[in-house]
Amino acid sequence: MKLANHWQQAAPLLKNIREKVFVCERRIPKKIEFDQGDRTAYHMLVCDDKNQQPIATGRISPQGEISRIAVVMGYRNEKIDKFIMQGLFHIAHKLMLKEVFISSPLDKVEYFTQHDFYPIGSVYMVAGMPKQRMACAISQAVKHAEKAKYYLNH
Repeated sequence: MKLANHWQQAAPLLKNIREKVFVCERRIPKKIEFDQGDRTAYHMLVCDDKNQQPIATGRISPQGEISRIAVVMGYRNEKIDKFIMQGLFHIAHKLMLKEVFISSPLDKVEYFTQHDFYPIGSVYMVAGMPKQRMACAISQAVKHAEKAKYYLNH
């Protein structure tokens, strides 16, 4: 696992993963996928132990917004999303944050509610998809990290 809090250090590797997952698979426009948040966020980069190829990423803003959880096809059955989330929760703990936030697709709100997230504000649109901002106390989020599914979270 590598942790990069400076976008420039790992940008080519992080971009490669996110382009495969979000731009190619999910058809999210590049101008939406790569935003100003990349420069200030803390990023996780996971590489395959055998060939050192980048296979997963995720980020957390200094305010606790978790996003861009992506695992390349072929590695999605290996619980790498949980490893990323645990790493991002660890960063949140180091930043002394009390809560973390996600942008949930509308059809997943109930799922995240079952994992102690609660809705904040009204529904909004991102890249033509309805989203709901949700929050969770970091202590509760850590408790559910082993069971919850987070990958492909834009």
